[in-house]
Amino acid sequence: MSTFNIKSHRSGVVYSMPHFFILNKGNNSGKPLVASCPNCFVIQCKSEVEKEQLYWLSYSLWQSKAFYPFLRGSVIPFVVLRDVKSCLSDGLNKANGNLAQFEKAVEALRSLQALEKNYKQNLLLISNAKQMLFFKYLN
Repeated sequence: MSTFNIKSHRSGVVYSMPHFFILNKGNNSGKPLVASCPNCFVIQCKSEVEKEQLYWLSYSLWQSKAFYPFLRGSVIPFVVLRDVKSCLSDGLNKANGNLAQFEKAVEALRSLQALEKNYKQNLLLISNAKQMLFFKYLN
């Protein structure tokens, strides 16, 4: 069973253990981040394997809008530490219950992200080609 430590991130703190961040304010609350930002929690793990498992679990929870019911605030929505921790613990228990299926889902998610990155790059190239086409005729 995975154990993790989650707490509010303070800027300037350097973490020695494997870690990642989770956004805690705005409509993307719950989104896992590799780099810190002013409004985030830090999750510290004992190993890189555990960190990867928790990162992809939190990513899948964010994609499935599992943090949405925990949003508070009328102007700027936010999630509190207690709710994120309980949501991650519940998800971790379910993932550990069927680890093979979870690993399969993570692999599918990684391949979809690679495909999305490729599509975004192709759209950028198409946009640049359009610009160059009109630039050619105007000059």
